Amino acid sequence: MVNVYSIDGVTPVVHPSAFIHPTASLIGDVVIGPDCYVGPGASIRADFGRFEMGRGSNFQDNCTAHGFAGEDIILGEDCNIGHGAVIHGAVLHDRVLVGMNAVIMDGVVLNDDVLVAALAFVPAAMEVPPGAIAAGTPARVLRELTDEEKEWKAAGNRDYHTLAVRCHETLEAVDALTELDRPLPRIRIEGSKPLYQTRKDGLG
Repeated sequence: MVNVYSIDGVTPVVHPSAFIHPTASLIGDVVIGPDCYVGPGASIRADFGRFEMGRGSNFQDNCTAHGFAGEDIILGEDCNIGHGAVIHGAVLHDRVLVGMNAVIMDGVVLNDDVLVAALAFVPAAMEVPPGAIAAGTPARVLRELTDEEKEWKAAGNRDYHTLAVRCHETLEAVDALTELDRPLPRIRIEGSKPLYQTRKDGLG
């Protein structure tokens, strides 16, 4: 594993079942729990306070975590942190989904089963109640999640559980092919659909 750094004698701790992409960076007081996934380009800087990631959570491509001195960044179990999101000194309880490129500021508390929409800005010290959707800049609470939306969220999390296993088993650095094989190989897996497609199919 590369890009793992200690600071002030504190070294990141990663459970063996978690997958950390080699281009991600872990610095200092980082604790990654079982069955987690940390994607390419993610930056987890725990050089001012602790970053803790609970069982089965994922922190996707180019996400950033940091905080002020003494602030801990906590992700509960089965959280989904979408591509490019920023988590700064916040606490996320279990089964929280943070959409792509959302920003979660200092002192924010996202309770169980919260969904934060893509591109949302959740301002400092905001608390989002359990099972709610928050969206906008600045974010506001829109409504409660439906049961179908909760299941869609859980299905996406299961996809990342599977991805962590797939990466451990088959991901490897290679040289790109210079000629296309015919027929061209494809990755074919079962997985969740985008939420808009789920709604078209009659859910939500």
